[in-house]
Amino acid sequence: MNAPVPPAETLRTALAGLLDGLPPKQAAQAVDRLIANYRGATPTHTPILRDRADVAAYAAYRMPATFEAVHAALEAFAEAVPDWTPADHTDVGGGTGAATWAVTATWPAGDRSVTVLDWAEPALALGRELAEANPALRGASWQRSRIGSALTLDPTDLVTVSYVLNELTPADRTALVDAAATAAQSVVIVEAGTPDGYARVIEARDRLIAAGFRIAAPCPHSAACPIVPGEDWCHFSARVSRSSLHRKVKGGSLAYEDEKFSYVAATRVPATPAPSRIIRRPQIRKGQVLLDLCETDERLTRTTVTKRHGDLYKAARDADWGDPWPP
Repeated sequence: MNAPVPPAETLRTALAGLLDGLPPKQAAQAVDRLIANYRGATPTHTPILRDRADVAAYAAYRMPATFEAVHAALEAFAEAVPDWTPADHTDVGGGTGAATWAVTATWPAGDRSVTVLDWAEPALALGRELAEANPALRGASWQRSRIGSALTLDPTDLVTVSYVLNELTPADRTALVDAAATAAQSVVIVEAGTPDGYARVIEARDRLIAAGFRIAAPCPHSAACPIVPGEDWCHFSARVSRSSLHRKVKGGSLAYEDEKFSYVAATRVPATPAPSRIIRRPQIRKGQVLLDLCETDERLTRTTVTKRHGDLYKAARDADWGDPWPP
């Protein structure tokens, strides 16, 4: 019996089929415009994705990276709630559905009810089309909805919000986080791994804690973040494989890229956060490994693991940015 194809590989194949009919030059031009919009101040009354060409370009440009970032966040969350599997999932501002693919890569499919909300109909249409390649998503509901102060959500186990808060006004961001907190048992929010993205995540984190949630990941505690605003920011990295067409659209030559992201996973279900979290890329030196950690007691520390630590040293050499510590 053949092993099931991983969702990441299935998604890459589906994207390649989608983009076969779109000239790379047209896709690249749409990508350039999308980059300008995402880096600028986007008016919340105007959907960024206007038509199928925009959506196809977006899928090539952003969907693989969004999938890997959200998947990394969900895997860290799943480690903190090993006995919990969401029976319902609502993806707010989900666009073409990268987060729904990431959920299917994290937990067994089962009979999970999936709803994707977005205000760009072309994105929803393409997401629905891509989802036909993923058996776990063929029954998903793709609904047009304005993401803002008027948003209401049905009760659900899991709400994901990925790369959405940057498109909203402060008031709409607050309304979205509050709506998610009211509707969901667990909320996972992912933003770009920039100082501004981190600031939006921390703002959401504070509101979720105030609403009675506990932080499951990445933080090892639900107290105040020990990072001093303006001096540093918490972010992580996910490796993204590129297809040949993906490289053409993005103008890159490497077979991979690293997506930097910030996130928070908060829950009302019992959770066991990591004892500490590696918050920088480990520095491997002769006979020692330097680990920068966020600790349970609300502080940042650097610990040095040497050969005399035996198996712990071997684990440190294999440890990665974002991993719990000790393993």
